[in-house]
Amino acid sequence: MSAEKPLAWMHRPEGGGRLALWFIRTLALRMGRAPARLLLVPVAAYYVLRRGPERRASRRFLSRALGRPATLIDVWRHMFTFATVTLDRIFLLTEEFRRFDIRTIGLEEVYAQLDFSHGALFIGAHLGSFDALRVLALQMPERSVRPVIDLAQNPTVSLLLNALNPAIARSIINARQDGTATALAIHEALEQRSVVTLLADRARPGNALADAVFLGERATFPTAPWLLAAALKVPVVLCFGLYRGGRRYDLHFEIFAPTLAIPRAARATVVAEIVQRFADRLSHYAQLAPYNWFNFYDLWD
Repeated sequence: MSAEKPLAWMHRPEGGGRLALWFIRTLALRMGRAPARLLLVPVAAYYVLRRGPERRASRRFLSRALGRPATLIDVWRHMFTFATVTLDRIFLLTEEFRRFDIRTIGLEEVYAQLDFSHGALFIGAHLGSFDALRVLALQMPERSVRPVIDLAQNPTVSLLLNALNPAIARSIINARQDGTATALAIHEALEQRSVVTLLADRARPGNALADAVFLGERATFPTAPWLLAAALKVPVVLCFGLYRGGRRYDLHFEIFAPTLAIPRAARATVVAEIVQRFADRLSHYAQLAPYNWFNFYDLWD
């Protein structure tokens, strides 16, 4: 199966104007996190009232994750969590980690059991804060952390936030470029023993897809991250930076595979099993922190 047409997430317009985003960024840097968070209360309400597709997608997801019909209060909390994590990117990108209570779970086991001599792939999803995972740069100062990010999906946000830390901005591998160019950039980073972080829950036009059960219903996920991991023969680690309220982030790490092997003769079957394993772990973390789910479109459609 392949995604021949652009998928729903690529069509949704960026939220907020450049001036509004600049104002919140400036307020946060000059006055701190608490005053800026007050602005997020009406911002979240605006999204609940005015962004119908996102509101409906939020209710559908939360109803599955919570195991009960989601209310508008649940949707507002969902939007507020997303706004909070976006705000916190300002401080995480400026490396002001002292503002937060950041806890790591499973990272020592990852270090102890895996060989990082040829780099590693850390794979996550649009669940929680990918920027919080930059704490890896503190835990592994001898290695660079190279995130794979689609800079064109939210260009205004990317421009404003990346200006805060040009060094981090330069480390980004742009996922919007040609697929071959992205794969070569990832390979080059791994050759330099870097940790490459990428997300594996959104497909792009032309991507091969595999079905998997996610939160009790069939959804489709891209196979490219797993085929790439198998070709590169590097360790694969799952990672999720979950916002837990207040100033707390829990960074979860778990070994997915020391290396992935996908025999050509059983490629379709093995890839489907790998994608299902990922969907199972994603279901676990999505239910652990449902308001951290930041795919505001219907994954099951």
